[in-house]
Amino acid sequence: MSPMTNSFHVLLVDDERDIRDVLQVALSDSGYTVSLAENGQQALALFRESSPPIVITDIKMPVMDGIELLQRIKRENPETEVIMITGHGDMDLAIKSLKYKAGDFITKPINVDALDITLQRTRERIVMRRKLQEYTTHLEALVREKSQLQDHLSSLGLMIGSISHGIKGLLTGLDGGIYLLGKGLKTGDEVQMEEGWQTVRLMAERIRKMVMDILFYAKKRDLQWEKVDLRHFVEEIGRIMENRLKDTGIMYVREFGGPWVDCTIDPGSVHIALINLFDNAIDACQRQTDRSDHRITFGVKSDATHITFTISDTGTGMDAETQDKLFTLFFSSKGRKGTGLGLYITQKIISQHGGTITVASTPGRGSRFTLVLPRSAADLEKAGA
Repeated sequence: MSPMTNSFHVLLVDDERDIRDVLQVALSDSGYTVSLAENGQQALALFRESSPPIVITDIKMPVMDGIELLQRIKRENPETEVIMITGHGDMDLAIKSLKYKAGDFITKPINVDALDITLQRTRERIVMRRKLQEYTTHLEALVREKSQLQDHLSSLGLMIGSISHGIKGLLTGLDGGIYLLGKGLKTGDEVQMEEGWQTVRLMAERIRKMVMDILFYAKKRDLQWEKVDLRHFVEEIGRIMENRLKDTGIMYVREFGGPWVDCTIDPGSVHIALINLFDNAIDACQRQTDRSDHRITFGVKSDATHITFTISDTGTGMDAETQDKLFTLFFSSKGRKGTGLGLYITQKIISQHGGTITVASTPGRGSRFTLVLPRSAADLEKAGA
């Protein structure tokens, strides 16, 4: 038999010891790794242990014959190449084996050169199949890359369109504030100056937030874990929220519960997530114009393993369809006033922390967002984050 460059594992099955011994020597000399079995049952056990790509089996054997062995092997691994050994009087069985997808058959007495040719053809089929699988895998990877590129380009187009509308609205508001401020300066009207200045400040803050959202979305950012004093952290955010509500007519309510503990979070990212929700709550209250007693409630509580933040408002609320789409990239319930980035980024931050975010809302009555974060890095590992 011709020598092989790459070793193939062959399982040889025959109830005649002499045939096994002779073929084992010939196969080993040609570089094959050979396992031996004297019946189909023993062969099936060896096959399940080592999954050889080639099985050479006699058709007529005790315990389990070659046809049954062929069928079982093909059920477990259809790509295994099975070569049948048959006597001259068993051609019907040989043909039957081909119906059960045997790769080839050889007749007794076995001619070593004929077996070599059969094995060469078998190896070629295996190699070609493996190459085809590699090509298919490579092609699938290229298709996925192309699809991802198309998705990125589509997302980029959506983002540009969404941001363009948002910036246009903000610039219009900024122009209005500058006009009022300039007119007030000319006439000495302090009320008009104050109104213009507040409008400019509001638009500048919204532009800053939009830029930060864009940067957060565009750049992959690893979390910066820090041990944080929870009470100090939430009181600082609470002060920011309270200051933002000045002159809006919206009441700020805090519901802080204990125990106050240290926690391991990325404070900058969690800050962004909470302020995103808070800004949405302000917008929801301002769009609900049929009541004047709006309030936004910021709640915090903790236990041995988790921290729970809640932000509730008495604003416009949302229907079920809007809630289902709320965290989808570029979806905004604000029409052209929103970019659809804020809540997507918020969910991403919470997910990176191994936490959850849920919303409960009723149209016309307000919304309540609940964020639950693991307290520490150890809890994050348990959560699989």
